[in-house]
Amino acid sequence: MPVLFVGHGSPMNAIGDNAYRRSWQALGAEFGAKYPAPQLILCISAHWLTRGGWYLTGMARPKTIHDFGGFPQELFDQQYPAPGAPQAAADIGRALHQPFSGAAVALDESEWGFDHGTWSILKPMFPKAVTPVLQLSMDYSRSPTEHYQLGRQLKALRERGVLIVGSGNIVHNLRATRRDSSPNQAYDWAIEFDRLVAAQIEKGQLAALPDFKSLGAVATQAHPTHDHYLPLLYAAGAVEAGESPRFFNADFQSASISMRSVVWA
Repeated sequence: MPVLFVGHGSPMNAIGDNAYRRSWQALGAEFGAKYPAPQLILCISAHWLTRGGWYLTGMARPKTIHDFGGFPQELFDQQYPAPGAPQAAADIGRALHQPFSGAAVALDESEWGFDHGTWSILKPMFPKAVTPVLQLSMDYSRSPTEHYQLGRQLKALRERGVLIVGSGNIVHNLRATRRDSSPNQAYDWAIEFDRLVAAQIEKGQLAALPDFKSLGAVATQAHPTHDHYLPLLYAAGAVEAGESPRFFNADFQSASISMRSVVWA
């Protein structure tokens, strides 16, 4: 299977007829044609942060979570009824080892589900919602390097028909959003950070991505908190040597959110 990192941006992208949603629909159509149809989707979303360990959704019927406010009712009415995969979650959890302790990844059998980082992109890509989906949490108390290390463990799942999807944003600063901006308008620091990260991806310097804070002030401005950057590290960790990246949606939303997305295959 290929590996995806998708910039999800505003939850409204899930229902708006815009270039982002259309690109997700087009990408979904490539599965079963250009790429094999996934047997299972494993999504790492910026919106499931845990502390003290990583978790996998282990319920048979994960709920659709509307983890936002101030949007139209139509968005709150959205559902993504894809099944879970309890046995696969248990098997994958045992196979993964938490970098700081070596312990298996625990199962969440009741609390979480599909947050908007997952369903807002999967619903346009796979609207029939028949492929089982798991979410993997991110232990926000751990270093970026450890997130990348866990991503490297996901590589083996690709041979088993598992589609790895990281969902976040390469630049994400909600404090600086400008709703009236066009997709080709962004702050200088947003453009610089996006280009620096894109250059590392293009050159195959994926092991350098966890060290993003060394980029200095632009990194701080791009990510006042780095929850939306971390999913990129999981996707990058699952890439095989020599695989080429293909960028899409390489522009900005609200001047301070990079929508740049990547397919590695």
